[in-house]
Amino acid sequence: MNFLLEIGTEEMPARFLPPLLDELKAKLRERLAEERLAPEKVRVWATPRRIACYVEGLPERQEDRLLAIKGPPARVAFDEEGRPTRAAEGFARSQGVPVEELRRRKTDNGEYIFAEKVEKGEQAAAVLARIMPELLGSLSFPKNMRWGWEETRFGRPVRWLVALLGREVVSFQFAGVRSGRGSRGHRFAGAAEIPIPAAEDYLDLMEENYVIVDQNRRRGLITDQVRALAREEGGEALMPEDLLEEVTYLVEYPTAFLGRFDPAFLEVPEEVLITTMRGHQRYFPVRGPEGLLPVFIGVRNGGSEHLEVVRAGNEKVLRARLADARFFFEEDLKRPLADRVEGLKRVVFQEDLGTLYDKSMRVRRLAGILGEKVGADRDLLTQLDRAAFLAKADLDTHLVYEFPELQGVMGREYARREGEDEAVARALYEQYLPRFAGDELPETPAGTLLSLADKLDTIVGCFSVGIQPSGSKDPYGLRRQATGVVSILHASRLSLRLDEMIGHAVEGCPGADVDRQEVFKMVHAFFRPRVANLLAEQGISPDVIEAVLRVDYDDVPDAVARARDVMEFKGRPDMEELLIAFRRANNLAEKAGEEEIRPELFEEEAEGTLYRELMALRERAQPYLESRDYRSFLETAVGLKPVIDAFFDGVLVMTDDARLRANRLALLREVSRFLGRVADWDALTL
Repeated sequence: MNFLLEIGTEEMPARFLPPLLDELKAKLRERLAEERLAPEKVRVWATPRRIACYVEGLPERQEDRLLAIKGPPARVAFDEEGRPTRAAEGFARSQGVPVEELRRRKTDNGEYIFAEKVEKGEQAAAVLARIMPELLGSLSFPKNMRWGWEETRFGRPVRWLVALLGREVVSFQFAGVRSGRGSRGHRFAGAAEIPIPAAEDYLDLMEENYVIVDQNRRRGLITDQVRALAREEGGEALMPEDLLEEVTYLVEYPTAFLGRFDPAFLEVPEEVLITTMRGHQRYFPVRGPEGLLPVFIGVRNGGSEHLEVVRAGNEKVLRARLADARFFFEEDLKRPLADRVEGLKRVVFQEDLGTLYDKSMRVRRLAGILGEKVGADRDLLTQLDRAAFLAKADLDTHLVYEFPELQGVMGREYARREGEDEAVARALYEQYLPRFAGDELPETPAGTLLSLADKLDTIVGCFSVGIQPSGSKDPYGLRRQATGVVSILHASRLSLRLDEMIGHAVEGCPGADVDRQEVFKMVHAFFRPRVANLLAEQGISPDVIEAVLRVDYDDVPDAVARARDVMEFKGRPDMEELLIAFRRANNLAEKAGEEEIRPELFEEEAEGTLYRELMALRERAQPYLESRDYRSFLETAVGLKPVIDAFFDGVLVMTDDARLRANRLALLREVSRFLGRVADWDALTL
């Protein structure tokens, strides 16, 4: 049997719908499985005015099941001669089974009696009517609403409910609405009431009434229509994933149309035009071979009737938007960025961390330190200092105030038009990279260092005033920024250590009462899972990640190199030999103090052999460590295995002679330290 559920609502925000569909599908599958009504397939759909699910291959009724109901302990239920007591008789009577059919079973708590009986399966329609109100009430939304006198909370007011099992109405009530077979078409083009004879008729009837329920089909139609219109103009539509998804959930019956705007607006930077079209109007811009074309593509919620009127109205609205953007742009050009820096003193970054000007100065200081650390030349240090000084100046412009997503973009554009060094202009844009997972990374030296300084200042500053990510809450995007720092260090391969960078950032924290040591510890620990995530993305197994991070994760490129080589070496037969050798040495090395190795105290030949081989291997392996060729290091280190075995075969480490014992432990300590330069082998599993 097939089951249809449709929840008709007032227009639902597009961003609510994708996660809602995932939740609905998962919860419905889980609930049906619990009720012994596992379906063959569950599909979920959504438009702005409806959420629907279609369950295929649903059993007509639940399977019967055998219930074993636990009664009193057997010693209470039967006397010494095995005759049922009043306790057994009462239990049997309460369960409706003859006392002679009671069964003894051993449990963890002793022997008990059980009554076995068959529970007849319930009809699917009855089960669905029982579970649907609970299921719908459990759905979550970013924001809930209440309406009328109802206590029910939902993303938007519920206006109708359709629930059909085949041709049969599954009757229940939710949010003051009784389920039935009556749906509604498109708000303006479809019928106000659509009786649905059977679940199987749903999609076709909806489409006849200008509602394409399946969001994947709507998405395909939008994509094809938009691309076709762009090709007619000799261009390609810019269709970012987030905008395409949003438009898909804004319409029930998509019809794309092409509009035009005055080519004179193309004098405004392309990013401004694109942001105006996408962000405010949900239009798709079109780019030709030589740049942006003076056209846009919109998607109407309805058919092609009176499309000229729709086009003219949208062109009028966009004309006003673009005129505003051009006005803001021209006004902004009247004041150079450098003159706007002082205005940042009036903009609070965070109550306890001061203004944007204060943040800019902290970033300027930290960027300079990082530049010195990487050995930047005079030109780069000059570019970096200038970029850090101007970094937040575009936040004081009209355009960025109107379009916050253009921060950095407009800084770069204004800097170029004012004749700033190109490296400075690019750094103003790159300071915000990466903005999200998979985004581009800074490419220029100045942009890379400025981005690191800006992100570290934000993270350390927030931790210093008690602002830390908690659960799903991360208002300052600290997780994202920390991930950005790790990604930049990995990609750029800069010789910068996390602990040193965090330390310098902590030194610049405002406030005399800040516990800088505690802030350092918290921030340093905060970065560990970010490095672990980076390694996981490289295909490194959890045990190798743990083994590598236990040694060091402050040098991110080095941690990646060690993890990759250990991961590769892990599959080789001699890896097990190396692991055994390390563990034998390490188990005793933990008892060692800090005494120096004294070769003159060696009494056994195996001691001297191990010492000489260790010194020789150290010398041979040092170039590999310096070049981060850990594969060659591990291949060299395997040579210690037979020497370590011979040492343990011929030397009593825990001798009664304290001097000899300390010296032998010191030797094993150095062996352990040498092998542990790459990973903590105790964390590895083979």
